[in-house]
Amino acid sequence: MNEGGIGSSLKRREDVRHLHGRGKFAADIKIVGMQDVAFVRSPVAHARLLSVTKPDSASHRVFTFHDLTDVKPLTTPITTPGYQHSECPVLATEKLRFVGEPIAACVAASRALAEDLADAVVVDFEELPPVPSADRALAADAPLIHDSWKDNRFVELLREDDFSNIEGQAPIRVEVEAELSRQTIHPLEGRAIVAHWDHNASQLVLAMSTQIPHPIRQGVADILGIPESMVRVAPPDIGGGFGYKLQLLPEELAVAWLALTFKSAFRWIEDRREHLVAGANTRQAKYRLTGYATPQGRLLGLDADIVIDNGAYSVWPFTAALEGYSARSNLPGPYDLKCYRAKVTVVATNKPGFCPYRGIARVGTCLAMETLIDAIARAVGREACEVRAENLVPPEAMPFTDVTGKHFDIGNYPETLRTAREMIGLDQFRAQAKDRQKDRGQLLTGIGFATFYEQTANGPSFYAPWNMPIVPGYDQATVKLAPDGTLEVRMGLQGFGQGIETSLAQVASTHTGIHPDNIRVRLGDTEDTPHSIGSFTSRSIVVGAGAIENAAKIVVERIKAVAASLMQVDKSTIELSDGSARSGAASITLRELARIFYHRANQLPAEVEAGSLEATAGYKPPVESGIFAYGTHAVKVALNLTTGQVDILDYVIVEDCGQMVNPMIVKGQTIGGAAQGIGTALFEESPYDESGQPLASTLLDYLLPGANEVPRFRIAHIENKSPHTSFGIKGVGESGCIPPAAALANAINDALSGTGALVSTLPITPARVLAELEKAKAETRT
Repeated sequence: MNEGGIGSSLKRREDVRHLHGRGKFAADIKIVGMQDVAFVRSPVAHARLLSVTKPDSASHRVFTFHDLTDVKPLTTPITTPGYQHSECPVLATEKLRFVGEPIAACVAASRALAEDLADAVVVDFEELPPVPSADRALAADAPLIHDSWKDNRFVELLREDDFSNIEGQAPIRVEVEAELSRQTIHPLEGRAIVAHWDHNASQLVLAMSTQIPHPIRQGVADILGIPESMVRVAPPDIGGGFGYKLQLLPEELAVAWLALTFKSAFRWIEDRREHLVAGANTRQAKYRLTGYATPQGRLLGLDADIVIDNGAYSVWPFTAALEGYSARSNLPGPYDLKCYRAKVTVVATNKPGFCPYRGIARVGTCLAMETLIDAIARAVGREACEVRAENLVPPEAMPFTDVTGKHFDIGNYPETLRTAREMIGLDQFRAQAKDRQKDRGQLLTGIGFATFYEQTANGPSFYAPWNMPIVPGYDQATVKLAPDGTLEVRMGLQGFGQGIETSLAQVASTHTGIHPDNIRVRLGDTEDTPHSIGSFTSRSIVVGAGAIENAAKIVVERIKAVAASLMQVDKSTIELSDGSARSGAASITLRELARIFYHRANQLPAEVEAGSLEATAGYKPPVESGIFAYGTHAVKVALNLTTGQVDILDYVIVEDCGQMVNPMIVKGQTIGGAAQGIGTALFEESPYDESGQPLASTLLDYLLPGANEVPRFRIAHIENKSPHTSFGIKGVGESGCIPPAAALANAINDALSGTGALVSTLPITPARVLAELEKAKAETRT
């Protein structure tokens, strides 16, 4: 492979501008006459909206739903039987459904003045009984959040299976519960939009912090009632996404409407309090599992009841069904079992809508499943690591179709477990258990494992069951040899911190022999990039590499044809490397070739075809259920019986993401994801009180892991290249964050073994640990 191509730990090109303060984010954009927007928001969780009174002196700068007469509500109708779709108004109309819901948009020369104006708006409402939790929402006497619904269920998803064929084989029955608390997402940059009218192009231009520019263009056009060609989404630099920037928010539509209506520039930058209170929430779900196993611990059947607290609205475009479908589909994980039955209930409550977050549903499914495996091991009196290994899909079974119909392309799941077991030193740890038991005092130690898969780059059929407003298809790439000999790559994918500009340049370099330094990558802008569904579900490098390969092949053949004519050699003898076309001792630089092709046509031999040195080609993963990365996390913890404090002593990660395009970037993605997983496991929570009021509205209340809480990870890779992708690449963006919660929960419960205590609710805070210890003591006394 050429220097800087696939497999090289090339420094991220994005870092040059970011580390020197030269990046350009939405907040950096300056347009003459631009005004800032602040929102009047609901102070209550559930109420009838009676009136909104604008201040007389500034009524022309305050806008309510009465002003947005031609704007449609955000809707996500889908074809799933029984699904009840919500209509989310851009500004609240008859009802308020969560604290922070936008009621009015206020415009002023600065954000501070706009907020002062918002304070002067008077909102009159009649409070209704709140529905602050899934349990309350499912009660027979629960108030309806959406008056036209029959109950507070968005949807109930069922999967039935015949368990009769395992009767008598699985006498061990184990029940577990696992609960994830509500979280917010916290990218470094919150939501942001600068909208203005381009008079020259007659276009509404949206500089948005988004992961899905092309779908956003479609959504804005549909909801504002204008042709899609009249909307340009031109993302600047994006300060992180993690799924939060996969949706279209009412605030963004209100700002777009202002720019379209007044043909001027408007800006909204989400602040951290807005993010905590009104931004889309995530993760909150409760899993109740029953496993049916043999006396040796072989899991044969799985029965699941899953309840997801979705909040008040279905977010556009992924719908309220996404988390539910993903939970039902992914729960069995990397395990080979015969029977699987599930009920998933997606519930509406008086909270912000549920947003996709890094590792959609798989953090919860991994937690629940790995907790069950450990519980089965305890029930049969065996080491959990051994029971886990015996239940994993073995490498000789690959390719393997699991109980839900997923196609595992290639891999050795038990090998990652064996490697993690050796690296964490489980056998030595168990051998020293008696000595530690004697001397442990108030400090307990434990080791936990979690084996997982990451379903990357899903095909259209993954989304087909609920027929969401946008279903992905082919992603296209445009590759062009420019007149100066550089290579231009354009894709509708979006970078937001994952290093995709660098990685795609490396892919293009490998195919063309042009060094990444001489490759320009242009992403996201709907005006000059081919269509893409966007960047999420660890799809960007898989579809990006595939599309670039297909387009580059066409361009390379054209370059070779021109070079062969210029050098008077056979085209089949030409190779591209180090920025030149070579045939034996003869060569021509691509810079010179491009100069002749574009600027000295008279020097071109007559036989050269008139086709350009530019091509657009598409790619979609040939396996509809996705390309599967996977691995095992192992963690050693110390738990203080007096304080309930959990400290991470060692953390091991073993993963297989196929061919690593850039090992340094893969490592960064893995570490960042694992840090987020630790946040989910031990710190992050957005609680609500009985009236539906959020109790974590600042970063004093909402805990994020910092440098002191994140350990030094030890990482190992094994490599099984996918047979279905360019160079065998698999996605890696979500791998790091999926298993930490499960591994930590199992490690903590391993430490607690012998006390009778068991933790099952995330985050595992000192207070929850102490409560479970006290509960165990009380049960012992009785």
